[in-house]
Amino acid sequence: MESNRPIRVAHIIGKLNAAGVESVVNNYYKFIDHSKYQFDFIIDSDGQCSPKQELINLGARYYIIPPYQNLIKHIIVLTRLLKMNNYQIVHSSMNTLAPISLFCAWLAGVPIRINHNHSTSSKGEHFRNIIKYLLRPFAKCFATNYAACSYAAAKWLFGREAVDLDQVKIINNAIDINTFRFDKNVRLLIRKELNLNNKFVIGHVGRFEHVKNHEFIIDLFKEFNDYEKDSVLVLVGIGSLMETIKNKVRILGLDNNVVFLGVRDDISMLYQAMDAFVLPSYSEGLGMVGIEAQSAGLPCIFSDQIPIEAVVVDENVLILTLDQIQNWKESLLKFKNIRRRDTSIELSNAGFNIEKEAKKLEDYYDKLINAL
Repeated sequence: MESNRPIRVAHIIGKLNAAGVESVVNNYYKFIDHSKYQFDFIIDSDGQCSPKQELINLGARYYIIPPYQNLIKHIIVLTRLLKMNNYQIVHSSMNTLAPISLFCAWLAGVPIRINHNHSTSSKGEHFRNIIKYLLRPFAKCFATNYAACSYAAAKWLFGREAVDLDQVKIINNAIDINTFRFDKNVRLLIRKELNLNNKFVIGHVGRFEHVKNHEFIIDLFKEFNDYEKDSVLVLVGIGSLMETIKNKVRILGLDNNVVFLGVRDDISMLYQAMDAFVLPSYSEGLGMVGIEAQSAGLPCIFSDQIPIEAVVVDENVLILTLDQIQNWKESLLKFKNIRRRDTSIELSNAGFNIEKEAKKLEDYYDKLINAL
């Protein structure tokens, strides 16, 4: 096996939209041993973001294929690509859509086909949920191995029995803890750059899609800002509902207090500038940004739809229901003047240190290849 190193793993990502899934795969790629494994990122042509030059410099390759909405062409091109490169491993992070790419991998004769789930169903996304539930029975079709970012995500897609029988590999959404560690100097720099000095800054990082519940964030901030005038809401991300949310901000007269930053490459630095973090999602496979926020020592409030595995730090991390917005406001007020601290040991012990977890992914791949 050593003579065939490095082994190229085909990672099926879908659309590059600065989402959590691609961040997870990118993190693992940066820290995996490149003399043993290299990643080929297979992405749809209609993504909103570009391939990462940083990863290309490390040896990654990107292949752009027709989007899955153009199903026949997508299958033909993907199957041809997988066969041409003679992959031993295809690792699909397409959640309930994974059977499509794994069908292509099966046609191409790829021996190891991993279905890696990162999500569950979400309240309010009726059409998307219908598609998810229709596709869920096919989750194990064409897959030789199952993986998930949390036990909740594992149970939702593969079933409780598969989890109880230890058939699902849990691959934590690990991060570079040192990058996110609280840094007072970075905080001062970013706050000055964004004109946030003497402000109480509430932050959120996420796609502007229904599941992330930006409507709630704006309503919450309106309540908070009415009481705390020197407060600012910082929103990082893009998505189909971004203009809708911007319009709501204008209607509520919050233009001067809400900052839309779009896609950023310095998210770890932006966390430093924040004073509190909110994640009121309707559902999350795990909630990677919540892990990042805790790594930065931020006080956090999560909705009760976030998996319990995402709560790592014992203090100043709250789980609240979405039907009591006053509780969120009062909790944010209590977060004022909280001293940030180093949470790296807690994050590492909980399995979110990418340096350790990347080695575990290497071992997982080794085990699967050695079993061929």
